[in-house]
Amino acid sequence: MNSARHPTRGSDLIYLVSSLQNHITMLSDSELATQALADEAKYRFQSFTASDAVTLGLSLRKRFRGSSRHSKHGRGLVISIQTIAGHPLFACTVSESMNGDVGSDSWECLEAMMRVVRRTGHSSYYVEKGLAAAANRGAQQSNLPLESLNGVKGGAFPIWLENATCCPIAIAAVYGGSSVEDHHLVVNTIRDYINKMLRNSDPTSAGAE
Repeated sequence: MNSARHPTRGSDLIYLVSSLQNHITMLSDSELATQALADEAKYRFQSFTASDAVTLGLSLRKRFRGSSRHSKHGRGLVISIQTIAGHPLFACTVSESMNGDVGSDSWECLEAMMRVVRRTGHSSYYVEKGLAAAANRGAQQSNLPLESLNGVKGGAFPIWLENATCCPIAIAAVYGGSSVEDHHLVVNTIRDYINKMLRNSDPTSAGAE
């Protein structure tokens, strides 16, 4: 009896993912920008070291390699974590072939996204959706520099410290050609890494386990 029910689990999961994607696409640009801004305020580190940057970078790589974009469709990704001043902390390419969809153009796009974060202090996805929302209601209502930021895509996210609110200390960025998927890859990986750091720093959680 139980085995007869198992085949439905895969379809249920596909339906759940599809429903979530449909919900995201139904949100307006303004709502997506607001959501991205809330994520920036929510996911902040108590501390962030060079070792954390390497661990976070490897976590991004692992999560992407396990995604359908890579495992089923063979898509590639470039990953970079830098200080806000531009010093490299981590960088790698995820691709089965050097002749695939990852190349010098991918790194140029990634660097452009990171420059947006340095200039604005916000995620490139927030800027992208903020500009789109402003354009929908008239660009003259926006305080963002439309000309210089035109064509920006999501995937670069500022790394903030909880006790340092003047500016981000670093940037985590990925580029795989999908603005929304790249953004959520970075945000979800940062979220999980922060939660892991909090669990490891809580002595009661170790005792409970």
